[in-house]
Amino acid sequence: MSRTLVIGYGNLYRADDGVAYDVINTLRQRLGHEALEEGSTGLEELGAQTDSIFLTQLGPELIDTLADYDQVIFVDAHVRDEAGDLYTTPVSPAYTPSAFTHHMTPAMLLALLQALHDQQLPGYIVSIHGHDFGFRRGLSTAAAALVEPASARILQLLSLPGEDRCP
Repeated sequence: MSRTLVIGYGNLYRADDGVAYDVINTLRQRLGHEALEEGSTGLEELGAQTDSIFLTQLGPELIDTLADYDQVIFVDAHVRDEAGDLYTTPVSPAYTPSAFTHHMTPAMLLALLQALHDQQLPGYIVSIHGHDFGFRRGLSTAAAALVEPASARILQLLSLPGEDRCP
């Protein structure tokens, strides 16, 4: 049985940067799991075929957790106009340090997993175009409209084999 970890990350206090929280809870509902309470990561509930968590940011402490899965799907917000409103792409292990922040990228996390556990985990990113990153709670209308389609895209990634995963 193949196991998948879906990791949403972002800041609930920066408007659309927190869109992954809504996507994770919508996905959890569609999978028949309890929604995450605010402040809960979901890390204490792992063990299903498809697990989902929400974090403020990615960090190296996830490496041992990832070692228990067969694939990982990352969910976040982006600001790249060329990527479109709902962007899905495979992510491969790559050492990509950031000079301006302590943020770890999905590619860097997978590279560390490969280096420390000799495990190459297939990964995908499902990213929603954010329009408002102001200091406030709540999503813009545009980002909120993409929560359901992003959840549906993740379900599609869970059900499609191999190369057919990125529509």
